[in-house]
Amino acid sequence: MRPLAVIGNVNVDLIVGPVAPWPKAGTETVVDHDELRVGGQAGNSALAWQALGVDFTIAANVGDDQFGRWLREAFGHRADTWPVRPEGTTLSVGMTHPDGERTFFTTRGHLPRFSLADVLSVLDGNALSGGYALLCGSFLTDDLTREYAAFFDWADSHGIAVALDTGWPMDGWTEANCAATRAWLSRCALALFNEVETVTLAGMSSPTDAARQIRSSMRHGATFVVKRGPRGAVAIGPDGTLVEATAPDVRVVDTIGAGDVFNAAFLAALAQEQPLSACLSAATHVASRAISTLPRNYGGPMHLEDATHERA
Repeated sequence: MRPLAVIGNVNVDLIVGPVAPWPKAGTETVVDHDELRVGGQAGNSALAWQALGVDFTIAANVGDDQFGRWLREAFGHRADTWPVRPEGTTLSVGMTHPDGERTFFTTRGHLPRFSLADVLSVLDGNALSGGYALLCGSFLTDDLTREYAAFFDWADSHGIAVALDTGWPMDGWTEANCAATRAWLSRCALALFNEVETVTLAGMSSPTDAARQIRSSMRHGATFVVKRGPRGAVAIGPDGTLVEATAPDVRVVDTIGAGDVFNAAFLAALAQEQPLSACLSAATHVASRAISTLPRNYGGPMHLEDATHERA
């Protein structure tokens, strides 16, 4: 199996709900459910890898408080060398709603100060040679994002293929954010975007056409994956072939981090050198299981092996 790493945002998620209607100012609302858990794109993907029994490295930082210590404990020895910032740890409070939507309030906390030096203090380029690095949380890790060009140079020098999932920018897909994302994608071997991000970035209505258009500006042999939620996923492979997978029909409990779980399962299958169709099948099945279980369940180590042999 090729080596795997994830680089980006790890923070604390406090999920409460359901909330309806929106509370009036000065009032108190009692909800039926609460859950304190590891969050952030990098955190969600790493948790999925842990549950799937996949070996990996994670580069992240934390704040200097009890939440930071809690996050480090969640990843054991993999977090031993994470830098600790003097800021408080980033906290996201998510309120779920009966229609499946949710609202987030997030503090800036430690994430903007995550830097390239922090990444290189954790990752061993030689050990990751020939593998895949998932780069995520691009619009939250300010210091690192400014040094993306140097990060891509480092990855190239060690033969590491970079997979990018930027997440949604806080100020929306402005022209500046679109231009920056296109520049980052030009250095990437893989892109893992959801449908809305894909069509917005390309300015096209068809996710397949948008994926082809964006992929054309990536490096030769790149793969572009479009995550379509309950409609599964499509990908434009290294040879330009369209591959599709449908998602299982499940009763959704919690969609938070679904795309990050998809990323983890997809890359785990890819690292096992599975064909693209099997990677998409594994990703849709593992993500569907995760969003339909509470507490969240990924199926265990054997599920990944089984899912990569399924055809959606």
